Amino acid sequence: MQHRHVVTRIVDGALPSRLLLWLLAMGLAVCSGCGGGPSLVAAPNLYTHGGQHPYDNVPEGLQNNRVELFYATDRVPEIQEDGTIHYGYGRSQSLAVGNCTVTIGEDLSWLELVEASTSEQRTKDLPLAVQRIDEQVRFPSTSTPQIKVGNEYVEDPTVKEAAGQARSRAMALLEKRIAASERKEVYIFVHGYNNSFEAAAFRMAQLWHFMGREGVPVIYTWPAGRGGVLRGYTYDRESSEFTIHHFRQFLKAIAETPGLEKVHLIAHSRGTDVAVTGLRELHLETSGTGEDTRSRMKLGNLVLAAPDLDWEVAQQRISAERILQVPEHVAFYLSKEDRAIGIAGWLFASVQRIGRLAIGDLSEAQRKAVEDFPEMDIINVTVDVDFVGHGYFINNPAVLSDLILILRDGKDAGAEHGRPLARDEGTFWQLRNGYPYQEVAGGE
Repeated sequence: MQHRHVVTRIVDGALPSRLLLWLLAMGLAVCSGCGGGPSLVAAPNLYTHGGQHPYDNVPEGLQNNRVELFYATDRVPEIQEDGTIHYGYGRSQSLAVGNCTVTIGEDLSWLELVEASTSEQRTKDLPLAVQRIDEQVRFPSTSTPQIKVGNEYVEDPTVKEAAGQARSRAMALLEKRIAASERKEVYIFVHGYNNSFEAAAFRMAQLWHFMGREGVPVIYTWPAGRGGVLRGYTYDRESSEFTIHHFRQFLKAIAETPGLEKVHLIAHSRGTDVAVTGLRELHLETSGTGEDTRSRMKLGNLVLAAPDLDWEVAQQRISAERILQVPEHVAFYLSKEDRAIGIAGWLFASVQRIGRLAIGDLSEAQRKAVEDFPEMDIINVTVDVDFVGHGYFINNPAVLSDLILILRDGKDAGAEHGRPLARDEGTFWQLRNGYPYQEVAGGE
């Protein structure tokens, strides 16, 4: 409890600079990984309190303790002694795609997994493990020099052809997954600071499992997780800038895959900058040709959880370009208890980070703009959190319930629409511990 009190004071800027630096190091070390953890998170309130769950409708071929993820990454591959592949934090100049298998529990039957996924109390932990990583397509390097033809520099035709072939193979792999799913939609998770490849896989595997295993689960994992305190964060921050070209390359291939009807993006922490910046560049590119970005990218939901974004920078780079009007629906999850975001705000001297934004940080004009934009939900999360308070979007059963209602069921905010969030001063929505059933009864 003393650590919690001290870190609260650091994010509020109330400590001497020398002690502040020491606590900054401690705080960043504590939030190392910002990941989903080694065991299945608590079941969502939606199933434990509601008495209904989606697992009876899961196709027989998916009724097991395995989750097959489609992945894309620009991490450097590392071949282990046993011949298996591992992705570290090194930056690769080429994008790779493949399949990753995550297991939930050991020798767990489907009925046992359903019981654990719908019960408030469990008799044992269910460890998560990456069983297999199978890289299937590697694109050519994006840093290949151009060649001179006459008086012009052009892309090397052999590299261009190789990139086209890689793109076709990647799209064929995804097309096969889409064809096998009744729901022709993909859910792409973009992780945050200090996440390993495995941590990203664990998060998406859990989210997709709790959503009822509909659509195709995808992770886009960039070269984060170098380790260290300040240098680890700065390395990851520059890696999030490094990855933008590959992220755009991947999104364009996804959107053009035959059979696909919709793309949903879920980004966390530093990954929100990757998602938003990539969308911004695609929007500028697409709108410059006169096309509609939403139609071309087939973008449904954009979820930004615990956004590690500077509020003033976001106003310039997001609002000015109308990026939030590209998806059909946008949801922000914010928490004043997010100490990792508080430390990032202190480190970069932000007026405010979006992940800890409060109504009081908005001008009257900005509040009105939010209230007049029904396609956007700004959700003030007031639930129990762990020491760091950064992974609540998947770790808390109330927030996880709301994610399911958005991504799987496409419900708008408000009790009349099936997502009974409480209004927070008429501008933000408020999500509490007992959601969605406690909210119906009038809240806490």
